[in-house]
Amino acid sequence: AARLVESGGGSVQAGGALRLSCTASGLPARSNPNRPNCMGWFRQVPGKEREGLARITVGGDNTWVVYQVKDRFTISQDSAKNTVYLQMNNLRPEDTAMYYCAAGGDDYCDLPLNRRVVNYWGQGIQVTVSP
Repeated sequence: AARLVESGGGSVQAGGALRLSCTASGLPARSNPNRPNCMGWFRQVPGKEREGLARITVGGDNTWVVYQVKDRFTISQDSAKNTVYLQMNNLRPEDTAMYYCAAGGDDYCDLPLNRRVVNYWGQGIQVTVSP
């Protein structure tokens, strides 16, 4: 079964940095049309919608980062390790949330803000930023 496993979360003071990792396993084979074409990150705070932050084309270099964080967050990947990263710099208390790794097909590549087109989710990892 497909799995996305996040790591790298935790607590940090404002102004600090964290790098989240998401390692994929058990995804459909490259020849399978259901294989995800994009992976990325969402975050969610209690009582609010899950919001898209960034996505990258699997094995490619096409990236997208939501404008609210694009001067502080960077998405990258190590294809050999099936791992996608989210580098988060200059963290703020409002970045405190549960962060989720996501994977999906062309719909997700085209609509990285839309949680409904994500095919696979990680279990989530907490990031807490203190003032």
